[in-house]
Amino acid sequence: MNQPPRVAPRSPNEALKPVAPPSPPPKVRRRRRSPFIAMLSGLFTALLVLAGLIGGGIAFVESRSRAPGPLANDRVLIIPKESGLTEIAELLQREGLIEYPWAFRISALLSGNWTKLKAGEYLFKARVSQRDILDLIAEGKAVEHSVTVPEGLTSEQIVARLKENDLLSGDIIQVPREGAMLPDTYKFQRGSTRQAMVDRMTRDQRRILNDIWARRPADLPIKTPQELVILASIVEKETGRADERTRVAGVFINRLNRKMKLQSDPTIVYGLVGGKGTLGRGIMRAEINQATPYNTYVVDGLPPGPIANPGRAALEAVVNHSRTKDLYFVADGSGGHAFAETLEQHNRNVARWRQVEAGRREAGKPAPEASIDKAEPPPSPDSRTEAPVGGRPGTQAAEQPENPQTFPVPGNRRTGQAAQAGEGTRARAFDASEGTERDPLRNRTFDLNSPKVVPPLRP
Repeated sequence: MNQPPRVAPRSPNEALKPVAPPSPPPKVRRRRRSPFIAMLSGLFTALLVLAGLIGGGIAFVESRSRAPGPLANDRVLIIPKESGLTEIAELLQREGLIEYPWAFRISALLSGNWTKLKAGEYLFKARVSQRDILDLIAEGKAVEHSVTVPEGLTSEQIVARLKENDLLSGDIIQVPREGAMLPDTYKFQRGSTRQAMVDRMTRDQRRILNDIWARRPADLPIKTPQELVILASIVEKETGRADERTRVAGVFINRLNRKMKLQSDPTIVYGLVGGKGTLGRGIMRAEINQATPYNTYVVDGLPPGPIANPGRAALEAVVNHSRTKDLYFVADGSGGHAFAETLEQHNRNVARWRQVEAGRREAGKPAPEASIDKAEPPPSPDSRTEAPVGGRPGTQAAEQPENPQTFPVPGNRRTGQAAQAGEGTRARAFDASEGTERDPLRNRTFDLNSPKVVPPLRP
């Protein structure tokens, strides 16, 4: 086993000898710092500080943009056209929706919405935040208004209604052809053009008509979609009750199948006034036989065009008409109609209607609005039997007196007063049902191409 070498012990009197310290390392010469590097270092430090400030500013703006705004109550505000970001921010501040326009501008820039802001009319809720304001304007969620176009108006009447609406703008290039627009309630934003509304109505009508036409039954005596619109317009003008449309349509379908004249009062009116749409009074007895291309007491089958713009329900009623044997209908005094398969049944319905009308006059009640544009004279004291002129499906008239202008017709205020005074009320009733010897239209022909016979239609 190896042993470590032994060291001789020092004597107690031996002095300690000093040991020299190690020499210091040589000094390294420091290189001089480049001014460019120093500038970059300072710039980087400044950028860090700036980034911190910007981050803090963004956080502040974001917190402010999501906080409830100063608006106390709901407010509708119009953003004018061609307004830029600065103009919109200043407008919002003036109207009390925001406090700091610069914060709104920064939010718009950061979100990228500053190029999407749209003019229009906007509804802002109370305490709406700046972020919600910005999103609302950028998405163009403007206030929507509505215009209602009732069924049965002519194209001229619809155009007039659009022109009267101050929320719409611009002109209408041309009045659409009759029956080309779909009556409905349409929503729009302030400033929408009237022509755009017309285009929308005609586009919707084509879409609905094509859909309904594709579902028509094979035995429908209607050959084209235009004929469907024509008959639907007559149905629309004959009744305003939803529960009667299919049955009224069935009456006219039955008459077409039997080659009977339709004899609809609204066609008389349209032949006289065209797009104006209404006489504003009852039909005079002389006007029933007046030849116009639209008067279905004169012409066979359908008139040459629609007499109004029918709604979807009327179009559906023609395609899905009631499968009855009805050939007649007359007002029942309650706003509806009584239907009949035979002339005898119809005469009984007419008698009941006369009683209702007589009771109304005795009570001093004015003629109902339904008598406007209708040819339904009051009862005659000498009448023993009553029948509709030409077997027409809704009305009936007595023989024309010597002075047709004083013939009393419900809805004609002047002639109604004359009737109460006893003037022109004696008129013999006669059976003028279609096909009888006493039908005044049976052996009469009309030259519908002669301007002396056919009154010019109003534009």
